[in-house]
Order: sequence, then structure tokens, then C-alpha cells
Amino acid sequence: MKSEIKDYLSEAEIRLKDKDSIDEAFLSEMLTRIGFYQHERLVHLIVTMTFAIMTVLAFFMLVTAYSLPALLLSLLFLGLTIPYIGHYYFLENSVQKLYRLYYQALAVVKTI
Repeated sequence: MKSEIKDYLSEAEIRLKDKDSIDEAFLSEMLTRIGFYQHERLVHLIVTMTFAIMTVLAFFMLVTAYSLPALLLSLLFLGLTIPYIGHYYFLENSVQKLYRLYYQALAVVKTI
């Protein structure tokens, strides 16, 4: 998904440089893609928050009843939460950038 979003962002930026290639079909495609990426972002937000809550609960378990399984569980959840946060950060920033590109394209279409 990460490479797909990067590819589409670069494609959209290239098309925005050529004002003649921007039309209603391009705007419609952008809205469809933004919708897909928003859905992906929502799913990853739910997963990230779930793992963050489980990480906090595992750390509470570790503090209240120190044991090797509690330590391993805490480290496992922490190890999974950090990449999820990084991926969600990427998704959030990419969707925000797509919004800006869409508004630029919309301004171009309105001036035509």
C-alpha cells in the first residue's frame, strides 16, 4: 500500500504540472482514490489504537505482577505498536497531501 500511495502521489504531482491533463475524470479518480486511502487510514487507526491499548495494559500487568511472560508480552506489543504508529503517520500525511493536490486540481478545472 505504501508504494501504491507514493506512486499515485508522484503521478498526481506530475499531472498537476501539465494543466491540460486535468479534467473532470482526473478529479473523479482522485476522489475515488482519496476515499480508498481514507478507508485504509481508518482501519490502521483502529488497529494502531487497539495495539496501543494492549501495550499499556501489558505494561500495567508487568508493573503489578512482574513475570517473564508479562515482560515478553509487553515487549511484543511494543514492538508491534511502533511500526503501526509509523505506518499510520505515513497514511495520515499522504491523505492530507492528496487533499491539497485535489484542491489544486479543482482550482485548475474551475479556471478552465
